[in-house]
Amino acid sequence: MVGTGVALPLGLALVPPAAYLGIIGLRHLRTRPTVVSGAWDLGLLAAALAGLAVVGPLEILQPAGVRGPWRLALPLVLFALVAALGALASRPRLVVYNVSLEQLRPVVAQIASGLDPTARWAGETVALPGRDVQVHLDGRGAMRSVSLVAMGSRTSPEAWGEFTRRVRAAVRRIRVRRSPWASMFACLAAAFLAAAAWLVWLGI
Repeated sequence: MVGTGVALPLGLALVPPAAYLGIIGLRHLRTRPTVVSGAWDLGLLAAALAGLAVVGPLEILQPAGVRGPWRLALPLVLFALVAALGALASRPRLVVYNVSLEQLRPVVAQIASGLDPTARWAGETVALPGRDVQVHLDGRGAMRSVSLVAMGSRTSPEAWGEFTRRVRAAVRRIRVRRSPWASMFACLAAAFLAAAAWLVWLGI
């Protein structure tokens, strides 16, 4: 029998990952791709994993003898700081869900040539020398999502902002089929919720 002190926090910690998987599943159910910034994508993932991190590896940082919500304050603040540092250290990027690299590449090529007629490709990276921007298309194969990552050490914030605005506008016009991965994400979300309910019941 799992004790209340373990089962209840762990059960609650499984709810945010279930919600995250449900959101990803809904994105794959749409007939249009979904675009989110890299910061939002990382933030949602961090929020989904925060509870598991606190009841798992960060549990050793919880002050002894402290009860109630304040006992979780230190590990939660530490996790938030690590996530924020990760977001600040990562390269600017956009994440496009429910689209293949083959579908998105022509769209990006048209946007790049519109912004800079001298744009040139090297593999899956397009350079816009007149705008001080290089963008790498990182496709995740069968997962049907593509990350557009700003490369180089001197990316122009203005040019990157204009590029991302055009990508968002162009993606709204793309029609795609519903991804078969949607059902997998929905099943995983249901499994997490079932496990959370079972653990909470054990804690009672």
